Amino acid sequence: MGADFNIMVVGQRGRLAYEAVLFAASLRARDPGFSGRFIVAEPQPGPLWSFDPRITNPELRDALADLGAEIVPFEARVFGEAYPHGNKAEGLAALPEGAPFVFFDTDTLILGPVSTLPFEFARPSASMARSNTWPKIELYGPGYSAIWRALYAKFGLDFESSLDLSHPDEYWQRYLYFNAGWFFGACPRAFGTSMVEKMAAIRASPPPELVCQPLDPWLDQVALPLVIHALGGGRPDAALAGLDGALSAHWRVMPLFFARAPEPAIEALEEIAAPNRIKKVLKQYEPFKRMIYQGRGRKARALFAETGLPRKEQAIRNRLKAAKLWMR
Repeated sequence: MGADFNIMVVGQRGRLAYEAVLFAASLRARDPGFSGRFIVAEPQPGPLWSFDPRITNPELRDALADLGAEIVPFEARVFGEAYPHGNKAEGLAALPEGAPFVFFDTDTLILGPVSTLPFEFARPSASMARSNTWPKIELYGPGYSAIWRALYAKFGLDFESSLDLSHPDEYWQRYLYFNAGWFFGACPRAFGTSMVEKMAAIRASPPPELVCQPLDPWLDQVALPLVIHALGGGRPDAALAGLDGALSAHWRVMPLFFARAPEPAIEALEEIAAPNRIKKVLKQYEPFKRMIYQGRGRKARALFAETGLPRKEQAIRNRLKAAKLWMR
């Protein structure tokens, strides 16, 4: 089953390159049965970049190659430096047409055999590890229904069939909304083209109902439900619960991951990052060096050992910052 799909992340100069190495190391260590292509989509220099976004450090490129990654170039034609989140949509052009794919953000750790999951690629879906980050409902402005209905209407999509009727009207989980940390589909070119077109159209000409709504950095997550719905997909099946669970972790920021991840996930990170050939590369990146290799991550975890985690993420962040254990 491992050869039935390809995996893609976006890799470029700086933070994402180091994250891509950690992702690759975790994929090879925890899913040795995955035999599809692992593609690191790399943006190329061009008019939408003020710098060369390629991975120029030869040690990083060698490490990725040693871990079985293929670095495949793509050209940013719409977003580039102005909206780097657009790379995940434009980068899909680097994948072979018609071959099923799973995209992951680089700040993800593979914890188990994702290649064994029963992906239904003809019915695309994405991560439900999200909160009500968008839209921001104003006191006298339009509500969730009006905002989402306007977006579906803009692209000629049926709004009503996207609703989860187990939730009440104007409750955010009633509406199709994903975290863009992972998503999958049957054809990367069709998915990417649809996503780029919808993101560009929303940015250039948002419906009037979005007049007070921020689109940066949320644009990819605004467009993603529309893309998935248009391609015949929806919310992920329960059979994929291992993603954002026992089989993968979207760690986002290392101090937060150490503070609140289950102990087996922390132990997996430490084990995956331990081999000297991996350590030699990852310790060049200061957050990895300090949090993983110099023990600050474990100190961050110890802060909450007795009192437990505060309910709100901001309170966790504040305590980490007060202890000088915050970095990203």
